Amino acid sequence: MKQVFIETYGCQMNVYDTELIKTILSKHHYDFVKDVNEADVVMLNTCSVRENANRKVYNRIHEIRNARPNKHIKIGVLGCMATNFRKALLENPKLGIDFIAGPDSYKHLPNLIAEVAETSEKSFHVTLSEFETYSDVLPTRREGVNAWIAIMRGCNNVCTFCVVPFTRGRERSRSPENIIDEVKRLVSEGFTQVTLLGQNVNSYNSDSSDFADLMARVSDVPGIQRIRFTSPHPKDFPRKLLNVISERDNICKQVHLPLQAGNTRVLDMMNRTYSQSEFLDLAAEIRETIPNVALSTDIIVGFPTETAEEFEDTVTVVKEVRFESAFIFKYSERPKTIAQRKFKDDVSEADKKSRIIRLNDIQKHISIEKNRAQIGRVQEVLIEELNTKRSDYEMQTRNDHNTIVIVPRTHHQIGDYIQVKITDATPNVLKGSILS
Repeated sequence: MKQVFIETYGCQMNVYDTELIKTILSKHHYDFVKDVNEADVVMLNTCSVRENANRKVYNRIHEIRNARPNKHIKIGVLGCMATNFRKALLENPKLGIDFIAGPDSYKHLPNLIAEVAETSEKSFHVTLSEFETYSDVLPTRREGVNAWIAIMRGCNNVCTFCVVPFTRGRERSRSPENIIDEVKRLVSEGFTQVTLLGQNVNSYNSDSSDFADLMARVSDVPGIQRIRFTSPHPKDFPRKLLNVISERDNICKQVHLPLQAGNTRVLDMMNRTYSQSEFLDLAAEIRETIPNVALSTDIIVGFPTETAEEFEDTVTVVKEVRFESAFIFKYSERPKTIAQRKFKDDVSEADKKSRIIRLNDIQKHISIEKNRAQIGRVQEVLIEELNTKRSDYEMQTRNDHNTIVIVPRTHHQIGDYIQVKITDATPNVLKGSILS
């Protein structure tokens, strides 16, 4: 039981958690394989934010079982689905799950796998912790130019649509010294870009250091050329943090500002703790404080009781703020959330579909206008891939705003920073010519 295949779904925190899991299991002499057919143990690190994420995992489990019906492989489900659907996962005979582990239980994985191998009985550990931050585990990094760093875990906000507080528990932060040590180690390994992670990353607080203090300290580490962070909450953007972002050259001028809805009544039902006018004021302050900032957002359409008129408020905010990009989703009722217990999912599927199509169309036009305005400008980009999905003669790079920039393939290598002149634009991608 020593060959392990792990597949990751969902957010960047799950990507980071997979890196932690690899370190934990490697210390117990497990090897990782890239082909699921070579594995003794298959683990799916899951997301539970939307129903579609669950379906993907269920389908994948059936696919693996059907492909290897006579093999004695063990399948484990990790992460948010393990916490949220423990009973359903373990008691469904069609799935044949052997073990599950929640986000705070990864140090128990060696024992869980050993128990299954020895007894053939199902095993699980999904207890949420008030203290676990994995600060004593050094992640096994994948290849690439960006290193994720989870600076905190859990969330205290309890937005009514969100399952995260129930699957990942309460907020707890790592010490700033521990985080800085990890950043320094990453620099020594060749990483020049880091992304600070948390379910509510800008509510970080440890040893009298807030998120602005931590950002400044990370910025001071020699060798770090780009710092990003995700995912923040609008309530935690004090002027102090905006000033740090504005003043530090190596902190990217891109802010993710989740709106979720543009109507104040709906925002109140979501327990977002801000009104439409407060969000608009914050967006205006960010653009005023941070020159050339790019704003992205998350939006949910069709939240329970949202009327057509209230949806128009969301349209109004999108048109006024003019986000560079937006992730727009239809409301998906999630088990154990406050919204699922208190509100009827009463917006029709047809209305949800029409609203998401319309909002995506509006955002597409804004994004193409924003991107076309970049044509002719010179930007520094970081090379991420030497080949694109469409061509072996083009490279994929990314600019400070987190926008993909496609450039001709040259002698440059992954991880290089180069100067390019933007020559063309689509709603999602820029194209450029290399200057250096």
